[in-house]
Amino acid sequence: MYSRVPAVLDRKFSYADLLLLLIFLAFLYYFIGLARQWNGAFHPEAAIDLSLWALPKYSFFSLIRAFVAYILSLGFTLIYGYAAAKNKTSEKFLIPLLDIGQSIPVLGFMPGLVLGLISIFPNSNMGMELACIILIFTGQVWNMTFAFYASVRAVPTPFYEMSDVVGLGWFRKFRKIELPASAINLAWNSLMSMAGGWFFLIACESFTLGEKNFRLPGLGSYMAVAIEKDDSHAMTAGVIAMSLVIIFTDFLIWRPIISWTRKFRLEEVEGEIEDTPFLTMLLRESKLIKVLKDLLRAFKRAPVRIKEFSQEALPSALFPIERQLLQSEQTKRRWKWFKPKLKAFFSAFIGTLTGILIVWIGTRLWELVRVLNWIDWRLILIGTFYTMLRVFVALVLSSLWAIPFGIWVGLHPKLTRFFQPIIQLAASFPAPMIYPLALTLFFKIHVGLSISSAFLMLLGVQWYVLFNVLAGAISISRELSESFDLIGVSRKDRWKKLYLPSVFPALVTGWITAAGGAWNASIVSEYVLYRGTTLKAAGLGSLISEATASGNYHLLGGCLIVMVISVVGINRTLWRPIQRFAESHYRFER
Repeated sequence: MYSRVPAVLDRKFSYADLLLLLIFLAFLYYFIGLARQWNGAFHPEAAIDLSLWALPKYSFFSLIRAFVAYILSLGFTLIYGYAAAKNKTSEKFLIPLLDIGQSIPVLGFMPGLVLGLISIFPNSNMGMELACIILIFTGQVWNMTFAFYASVRAVPTPFYEMSDVVGLGWFRKFRKIELPASAINLAWNSLMSMAGGWFFLIACESFTLGEKNFRLPGLGSYMAVAIEKDDSHAMTAGVIAMSLVIIFTDFLIWRPIISWTRKFRLEEVEGEIEDTPFLTMLLRESKLIKVLKDLLRAFKRAPVRIKEFSQEALPSALFPIERQLLQSEQTKRRWKWFKPKLKAFFSAFIGTLTGILIVWIGTRLWELVRVLNWIDWRLILIGTFYTMLRVFVALVLSSLWAIPFGIWVGLHPKLTRFFQPIIQLAASFPAPMIYPLALTLFFKIHVGLSISSAFLMLLGVQWYVLFNVLAGAISISRELSESFDLIGVSRKDRWKKLYLPSVFPALVTGWITAAGGAWNASIVSEYVLYRGTTLKAAGLGSLISEATASGNYHLLGGCLIVMVISVVGINRTLWRPIQRFAESHYRFER
């Protein structure tokens, strides 16, 4: 009975245990430092140390903020995306709200959010930290939610028919069918979400509201101060630190997740060699992890044994089968009667809440923008036109290279494993950090910011298209591809009849999220700090950035209203019909 415990503890520890222990201790050390930062006295403009020794601490602070925001994004995605996909009444309210949320840039959330949380936590840095996390959340969540919503809607109908036959409830359908069906798309869009969070890192950790400067210790604020002081050594160190953080998270987190999602493909591929991620090998070799697993199994078995003992000890007359069956049938009848009423109540609640929210926000916005004159609105509309042109230029240029490259890489597992860390590094790296270098190159060839801002926008939004195309290409049926080989279909017809139709639903999701990301990216690509000088291109993004920096909240409110109307209008009239066409014509069972 007691011989198992010494056998468990008798295992010799390995180098894997030492490495895991060092990672845990480093995490604990910096986590304590972050906790002190959160609970410390309120300092709106933290002093940033540009020395190399400060970079590990700043990197950890930014990494924790990004992952806390990602956890919030994932929870929001699963709840909101599922509700929108499964309830048609709720979908009519939730998807337009999602369009509105996607269309509001980070700087649009910033003033009210920051000032409101600081007023709630006036004596500590808690308010600024929470505001920073929520701002990063707004840069991560939208493409994940759109991707999960589209994946759930695209689940093959035979899967639901089979689940009805075996009597699966809604939660088991969600866990056994809908989550696995969306795993690949959700994993790749999670990578993109982290990249979106890093993209706005500087704006989230270091920003100006009117005459007040706000700054949190982190990689984003480190780079902001380095750019402000034109310190090339600090900028180089920040770029290297950011690259190391991205590589670290790739090896320890994203590679295992991407490898794990391969088992949710709709087919088994013979002869495919699966790579073993570094973290998986580390956990497999760790004796400490095995000890913890054994102890966890022992704790799990204990309640089962206690229950079995209690049932054996009590007389069987206390557990009549007939009574249990009767109670089960009564419960089913009650739920069948209650379920439609619960759905109706939920739909009415969502509709009422949405209406109240729209009226309240509309009233507030009207009070904010009614002081604007015709000259202000004319400036906003002209800026909207220029920004819209840049958005579509960025989308076209992104699609021209991301579609063929993504399909080519996604069709070959070896290429996927090779390019994944490279793509993640390029996508996760905050593009505003390399804007000064890019602008130097553009100015040398005499290209002004009015044109180059579209290419700066491209640096961030192209990855939305690529990641969604990759997720779609990885899911392409190998059996269909092999059948095309057997009948001798040409390469051109294979692209036309198999590859492009297969990735088209995921590509549409990529276009929608890339368009929203491009509108958001306009605030940093049309308003750039370059060698101590602020450069502005005519556009809605530059107006938003300028209004935020100067504290002109009336102009900011007008810009946000026009941006929301523009993005929602384009989504309703252009992207939604294309998405419905993709869902109806390119579902798997067709």
